[in-house]
Amino acid sequence: MNGQPLPMDLLQSMFGAEEVDRIFADPARLQRMLDFEAALARAEASCNVIPESAVGPIAAKCQAKLFNLDELAAGSRKAGNLAIPLIRQLTQLVAKDDAASSRYVHWGATSQDVMDTGLILQLRDALDWFDLQIAKLCDQLAALSGQHRSTVVAGRTWLQHAVPTVYGLKVAGWLDAMVRHQTRLQETRKRVLVLQFGGAAGTLATLGQKGIEVSEALAANLHLELPPLPWHAHRDRMAETATTLALLTGTLGKIGRDVSLQMQTEVGEVSEPADEGRGGSSTMPHKRNPVACAMILAAADRVPGLSSTMLAAMPQEHERGLGGWHAEWETLPEIVRLCAGALHWTLETIAGLEIDVDRMRANLELTHGLIYAEAIATRLAADVGKAAAHELLETASRKAIREKKHLRDVLSADSAVTAHLEANEIARLFGPTQQLGVAGHFIDRATTAFRRERSSERK
Repeated sequence: MNGQPLPMDLLQSMFGAEEVDRIFADPARLQRMLDFEAALARAEASCNVIPESAVGPIAAKCQAKLFNLDELAAGSRKAGNLAIPLIRQLTQLVAKDDAASSRYVHWGATSQDVMDTGLILQLRDALDWFDLQIAKLCDQLAALSGQHRSTVVAGRTWLQHAVPTVYGLKVAGWLDAMVRHQTRLQETRKRVLVLQFGGAAGTLATLGQKGIEVSEALAANLHLELPPLPWHAHRDRMAETATTLALLTGTLGKIGRDVSLQMQTEVGEVSEPADEGRGGSSTMPHKRNPVACAMILAAADRVPGLSSTMLAAMPQEHERGLGGWHAEWETLPEIVRLCAGALHWTLETIAGLEIDVDRMRANLELTHGLIYAEAIATRLAADVGKAAAHELLETASRKAIREKKHLRDVLSADSAVTAHLEANEIARLFGPTQQLGVAGHFIDRATTAFRRERSSERK
């Protein structure tokens, strides 16, 4: 084994989103760490900690393209982190042009400062992308919910027909959850996008009394907030990022699950967007598989376990952790990537979702009227009481199933029912639009809350 990393990219494009993959690619990780080093030199020079003359030579070499990635990978294997070989290469690069300036590379910082802050800068880029994409998805969902405000569909509980609802309400539920995720991400940004700068053990002892001044200048240079103190061994910020994105991935999984269930052959109410070569089978020419839903659900399966790793890594030792910190390095970027991939696939799916309104309406009759049993029991309850009405409809439903009859016919022949309901009223109770409750009001509430949130963001 020569110590060089082996590429494993064949499956990467399936599960990620290209823009976020670029943010967490090796060159981008390296560049964000170098951005910290360049900003550190500028901050320290502005505070008269290092000579102003050192800033230019150091900043000029803080370019990822100047670094040997294979040597960094081999060096990190020996050093136990990426920062040590990075600083070594940076110092060597600066020394080639200016030996005096190379003395001030990474002055007063520690490995964790550059790695954590580099990751924070990557997370900021990623969270900016999430903000934009979630806003797009919310727009899509709001429009789809309004479009299908009156599209009747079977409501399903425990995977069985329950009572009629409207497709717009299902979509409004997705929208309402996504608005909550927007709020969570905004709150997470406030706590997470902060500088990490504490030196060897969180005291900035190397900088003496200049520590706070340099910290303030460094945070300003990187456009990050300055936390009250360094947080080397306090990993709640990283864990919060993981769990916030895990919640988002879970909701995206919910959407993928709903769409894939409605896409089953026997249901056929919705379909993912069609495309040449998409969703096919290696052996069955007729197949149109829900490939986007598969990718979304795969992410929803994987992210919870990865998030548990982030939570398990929180109890870190004393001032700097051993192993727990290291466990975060690949885990958190993978969570971000998987969540981004799920969001990408969801956006694509909702944008081109094919909805078969006629099939939705036809599926209401699959149970030959049983879906209206609750409505009829509720009407009868006004005359005979809830328990008696429930028993009447339960008995009638069993008879309809046993004799393969429509529930309307069974009820119309039952004197216990016709004593209270006339034929025209029975017929009316079997109309789906009469059984939708306040579904439209709920849709309006969800879309109004979304627009209110969107309006407040723009102010």
